[in-house]
Amino acid sequence: MGPDVDAAAKNLEPPGDEVDTLIVGAGQAGLAMSYWLGQAGVEHQLLERRPALGGAWQDRWDAFVLNTPNFSLALPGMPYDGPDPEAFMPRPDVVDYMRKYAETVGAPVRTDTDVTRIAPGNGGGFSVETNRGGWRARNVVLATGGYQVPKIPALGTRLPDHVLQLHTDAYRNPEQLPAGAVLIVGTGQSGGQIAEELLAAGREVHLAVSTCPEAPRRYRGKDILHWLMQLGQHGPEYGLNALTVGQLPSPAARFACNPLVSGADGGHDIHLRDLGRRGVRLHGHLEAADDGELAFSDDLPERLATVEAGFGQRLQPVIDAYIAAAGISAPAAEAPRADGWLPDGPARVKLETEDITSVVWATGYKLDFSILDIPVLDEWNYPRHSRGVTEHPGLYAVGLPWLTSHGSSIFAGVGRDAKYIAEHIAGNAG
Repeated sequence: MGPDVDAAAKNLEPPGDEVDTLIVGAGQAGLAMSYWLGQAGVEHQLLERRPALGGAWQDRWDAFVLNTPNFSLALPGMPYDGPDPEAFMPRPDVVDYMRKYAETVGAPVRTDTDVTRIAPGNGGGFSVETNRGGWRARNVVLATGGYQVPKIPALGTRLPDHVLQLHTDAYRNPEQLPAGAVLIVGTGQSGGQIAEELLAAGREVHLAVSTCPEAPRRYRGKDILHWLMQLGQHGPEYGLNALTVGQLPSPAARFACNPLVSGADGGHDIHLRDLGRRGVRLHGHLEAADDGELAFSDDLPERLATVEAGFGQRLQPVIDAYIAAAGISAPAAEAPRADGWLPDGPARVKLETEDITSVVWATGYKLDFSILDIPVLDEWNYPRHSRGVTEHPGLYAVGLPWLTSHGSSIFAGVGRDAKYIAEHIAGNAG
């Protein structure tokens, strides 16, 4: 199924000079955008820089499993209808799902087409340059996603040359790393899952703890994502808007990490103290590296407390409020987990003494809109917009974290934003 779609995408006629709407990126956001533009009868073209469809999921490690259940695969026009809605798809199946979706909705995708510049066109619209020629378009939709450029702290340059450094974007499996201990920096979903994978492979693992909140995989009888999806879709009906962008404490919160859960092994919680008890060496924030020695913050107990309190402070109250407001019959909430275990380790560690030979940076990504020759970005390199409609007429964005809500960048929520933008484009036609 997938190879045929990709071959068809490559063998389209040479690029035309003009199109009504260009979509930059053919991941889940771009494909959802294509679906709704097709429904509205708007001529459009998707440009995808990768040689094959499947988006950034193709960059995940070999054993990666989607952290959201199959029922969340809700791209418009093709919601998941398989036999295991509560299961979690491995990476190859996620890629196949996207390729099948592109074929099913007839998305006009051109792969191997890297957009290099987007600028205002003479007389209106846009001039778009690519490695395969130029385009003119009345509208441009930025659907390049929120995982564009791996973010690696500057102190990585101070590590010895013999230490292998990989971002999670380049990590594939334990065999890729040299013999010796591994330091993972960051405890978001990727950091937690790779720590479990390396531990299961018999590796000595050190883990620099960030403040990403832990959360239960299942809460009050349902997977946590079930409640988040319900909140996103129906919460505002009950005055519950906690998962909308307007309720964020600051623009920086758009880039906050997701709750620490895993879809591996049928889905489960990840608790950092449990990892510590199983042999993972927990540390505070990595603050410095000098002459083969690493310095960590000495606030690990406080960090662990912050990580464990996050769910109860933010998500749990609004989920409970929704269940009550909607009159849903659900099991009572479990009492908060009490765990006083603490690791015993120094705040400074010598690489040679601990035999640390590799570092995996689980430090997330940053946005890159350097292709834009249009002054529409804020101080966070995020397009200034209202519901995806940017300040520059005809320029749109979809699929970014917290574009309008918690679900804006995931399968379960991107379709809502895409529909609104497609209606805006169609309404301005002519």
